[in-house]
Amino acid sequence: MSNFYWKAGSLLGLSAVGLGAFGAHGLVKVVGDDATKLKNWSMAAHYQLMHAVAIVAISSIPSTVRRIHPAVLPLMLGGTIGFSGSIYLLTLKRDQFRFLGPVTPLSGLSMMAGWAALLL
Repeated sequence: MSNFYWKAGSLLGLSAVGLGAFGAHGLVKVVGDDATKLKNWSMAAHYQLMHAVAIVAISSIPSTVRRIHPAVLPLMLGGTIGFSGSIYLLTLKRDQFRFLGPVTPLSGLSMMAGWAALLL
């Protein structure tokens, strides 16, 4: 088991639940009733939570049971932070964080590459 990735996945899960709750109950006070922003926030929290569970599960597999490609966890973790993190920041302060626009799709590709590496 990878202790670092288990802890990182747990932290991602913890923060995903908190950010999802904020999105459901408090975000409207910050961004108004912009349906696109609310939907984007919800999607970011959803993807973050899904990948948190995957990271915890994969990091819990003993190497004696199944060898996992070494790129899987870094790709998933980095991709999740970049993907969801950029969406959160762009939702809150689009003009200030406009430069993060390309980070979202590139991080999405990183998450996809992590899943693809899991096939190896």
